Amino acid sequence: MSIHTITAALPNGDITFETGKLAKLADGAVTVRQGDTIVIVTAVSATKVKEGQDFFPLSVEYKEKAAAAGKFPGGYFKREGRPTEKEILTCRMTDRPLRPLFPKLLLRHPDRRPPAERRRRE
Repeated sequence: MSIHTITAALPNGDITFETGKLAKLADGAVTVRQGDTIVIVTAVSATKVKEGQDFFPLSVEYKEKAAAAGKFPGGYFKREGRPTEKEILTCRMTDRPLRPLFPKLLLRHPDRRPPAERRRRE
């Protein structure tokens, strides 16, 4: 798989989209970089529709990793615990506008989460 990179100039700095480098087991993966911030977005879809399923099973997962910024939570929770209120609201704000963009007849389970999280749940 070859690496594709697209860079666009914006008023507040360049933004770079790169695919083909990370998360090769996902159906699609893109890293988005602007300045010192980088985000990986992955998309995975089931190969078959579950029998009797008549809804679109979209799930969006958003996690802020404090360790990535060099901050390690202390106290009772030594690692990132349950999602914060901000993370839950970000998931919902991402899910609501995305859902209508998918075709009405798409019933396979798409999943957006980091590849490491996906492997742990399988």
